[in-house]
Amino acid sequence: MTALRAVDCVRLPVPDLDAGLEFYRDRLGHELLWRSATAAAVRLPDDDAELVLQVERPEPEVDLLVGSVDQAVADVLAAGGTVVDPATDIPVGRVARVADPFGNVLTILDLSRGRYVTDADGRVLGVHPA
Repeated sequence: MTALRAVDCVRLPVPDLDAGLEFYRDRLGHELLWRSATAAAVRLPDDDAELVLQVERPEPEVDLLVGSVDQAVADVLAAGGTVVDPATDIPVGRVARVADPFGNVLTILDLSRGRYVTDADGRVLGVHPA
């Protein structure tokens, strides 16, 4: 069984969301997928992964998609890893942070509750059930 399935997103810190969108959307041409008060996602055209621009984020982060966060945490523990931050609910599913035996921290998430639903301007209206 393979616990880690795909890259869900790459989170990038930006000091101001509008400035981040001006660069990634307006200057580099990435399509806006969704936007909230503190984050926005733009499409990577050749991949299902998103670039998520986020204020109040100290450093870049890669989020890995799993079928079930709870099962993936159990798999990582059984393989010799550790839990950094336990599983918690998020609007689209569950998320946790685990570490491999070498100290690499992995953010894992599942989309067990669905995906964001947005209006024409990319503002999040809710979650479409999985």
